[in-house]
Amino acid sequence: MKRQFKIWMECFRPRTLPVSMSGVIIAIGLAVWHHCLQWIPALLCLAFALLAQIASNTANEYFDYLHGADKPGRVGPRRGVTEGDIKPSTLRNVTFGLLALAAIVGCGLIPYGGWWLLPVGIVIVLGALAYSTGPYPLSYHGLGELTVFIFFGIIPVNLTYYVMALRFDPLVILFSIAIGLMGVNVLLVNNYRDVEDDRQAGKKTQTVMRGRPATAFAYFLNGYTAMAILTAFWVMIVIAKGRILPLWTLAFPVLYLVMHTVTWNRLRRRDGAALNPLLGETARNMLIFTLLFTITFIIYS
Repeated sequence: MKRQFKIWMECFRPRTLPVSMSGVIIAIGLAVWHHCLQWIPALLCLAFALLAQIASNTANEYFDYLHGADKPGRVGPRRGVTEGDIKPSTLRNVTFGLLALAAIVGCGLIPYGGWWLLPVGIVIVLGALAYSTGPYPLSYHGLGELTVFIFFGIIPVNLTYYVMALRFDPLVILFSIAIGLMGVNVLLVNNYRDVEDDRQAGKKTQTVMRGRPATAFAYFLNGYTAMAILTAFWVMIVIAKGRILPLWTLAFPVLYLVMHTVTWNRLRRRDGAALNPLLGETARNMLIFTLLFTITFIIYS
């Protein structure tokens, strides 16, 4: 039983779940800042985001297995279906079950945001599948990073905020860009590690097409660009509130940049299985950034 639990946890990839959580959490902080927080739609968004990411993870494992992109003994985290620990049909059924559950949870947001959320939800569910399968699998054609940026940054931050505030906001859009860039970094670590396996499998990730040095630079640049967006945040606070946040809050971006730079240095110096911990480390950095700024929003709302 314990072994099966561990196998399924590896399949769900819990270390990467901060990627989906962060977009919702920062939107909650922004809603507190703008005095429009509603807990029920916020929690529904969190549940939907987690279910959608887990389903995306299981779909990725299932369809990569079908495409032959994963091999037994791979350097990345163990894949249960590839190693024979999970039946392919079982993984397929779990994937579609998770997507159905996510759809049910998503429908609970319609009373708060309107019926136009229904087609958006359908696009999100289809996107979880289109990442790894279909006539043009996005992750196999160099579009994985763009997909993550949109579905784990732009969409969750802005839509979570919208179902609470019933409006879009320039500040929210800025933070959705920052969150999207951080989410992309988790994928970059994955593709950086798997570049040789992906090349052999014909999976044309950006790392396969542009090489590891370019990927490492993109990782570095994404983190610093996300922090640069905070300059716009501070300017908007001065304009909208007529006050500047206390200087000690500058310790937050500095803390993130230190962690980001340390992880980036490790990325450049490691290879193979030694890169696996950097997936969770990158997701952790993203979550810490999110929590620190959410706390700031709550304290100074």
